[in-house]
Amino acid sequence: MFTDYVKIYAKAGKGGNGAIAFRREKYVAAGGPDGGDGGKGGNVYFKVDSNANTLIEFRYKKKFKAENGENGQGSNKSGKSGENLYIPVPIGTVIKDAETEKILADLSNPEEEALILKGGKGGLGNSHFATSTRQAPRFAQDGEPGEEKELILELKLLADVGLLGFPNVGKSTFLSKVTSASPKIANYHFTTIEPNLGVVTSKYGDSFVIADIPGIIEGASKGTGLGIEFLRHIERTRLLLHFIDVSGTEGRNPVEDYKTINNELKQYSEKLAKRKQIIVANKSDMITDENAYKELEKIAKENNQEIFKISALTGDGIEKLMKYVSDTLKTLPKENLIDTDSSKEKVYTLEEDKRDEYTVTVENGVFIVKGEPVDRIIRRVNITDYESLFYLHKKLNEIGLTDKLKHLGIKDGDIVKIGDYEMEWED
Repeated sequence: MFTDYVKIYAKAGKGGNGAIAFRREKYVAAGGPDGGDGGKGGNVYFKVDSNANTLIEFRYKKKFKAENGENGQGSNKSGKSGENLYIPVPIGTVIKDAETEKILADLSNPEEEALILKGGKGGLGNSHFATSTRQAPRFAQDGEPGEEKELILELKLLADVGLLGFPNVGKSTFLSKVTSASPKIANYHFTTIEPNLGVVTSKYGDSFVIADIPGIIEGASKGTGLGIEFLRHIERTRLLLHFIDVSGTEGRNPVEDYKTINNELKQYSEKLAKRKQIIVANKSDMITDENAYKELEKIAKENNQEIFKISALTGDGIEKLMKYVSDTLKTLPKENLIDTDSSKEKVYTLEEDKRDEYTVTVENGVFIVKGEPVDRIIRRVNITDYESLFYLHKKLNEIGLTDKLKHLGIKDGDIVKIGDYEMEWED
């Protein structure tokens, strides 16, 4: 089965804790603190695997975790950093934040990789907290947790030309004629249940890739049938060949088919609806009503589109069409059709304006403090240690929390709650 959309959970490694240790050497009367730092947690990367074609592996494994950093040790020995985790995906995979649907990375090039989740920083050992007045600190920092996210992986075909049209209009037969692909072909609807790729050889000019997109039906843009999955694959093609059955053997109206399909494109994406399109009037060897073809020619002219009459079954008209396709592709630039961050390394981090934001609210006389800056400070101290608490107060004062609490009217004996901890205020 062709798998092109999965949801997974990934977590970067936690940073190791800093060590609380003191020098113990012979002939040294008062050894100082020498606790080492914790190692950094491993990052989570996604990397293009040239041997992968689908996201099928992610149907069986949906949780991924990078290695944690090791704790620090005495004698100023730092803990080992956790190993980074590299998750292989097929070329053309788009990675999104499942909660916000923000695009985090668009892996469209061979061997490309993207850092998606950062490992937590290692905690500092107690040797960092020694001062002239605190010569033997008995506290160290805990390591920070790694970033974690539920992610959406979406595979979009990377083809130059997309074959578009209703089911059973001859797209698969055409693909088998112009490439070495061997799609399943039969005279019933939805023969193609997954996109087929084929490469056109240099016989028609420069080589290029054609994708036979499964037939689209009315209502596809709203999810009817497998509509959204089909339309997703067309997004990356530079040129569309719109196949229309002009034979009349199934009682279809070519003009109505043309309008219906283009309406679905427009409903799905205005940008996609404006993509360069060539009308391919297929099954011309079995035409029963020439007026139907003439109507299609008229609408092609009204929309400033080229129209080619072919028979995928007999091969008539294919050579001329493919020559035109090859020449047209040379005028269409290859571009990344998905808007992502312009930087080469696409990294997910907390937005900068939110990294330094926190809020203070008063509920039933309790001052509740929430936000990444305070959470980051409190999870790295030992709340039960007096010296560590002194350090905590110092850091909270540095980010302006003390002034903010005083501005809100806090007084001696009031309770301040940060995370799971409650502390009594003393001025």
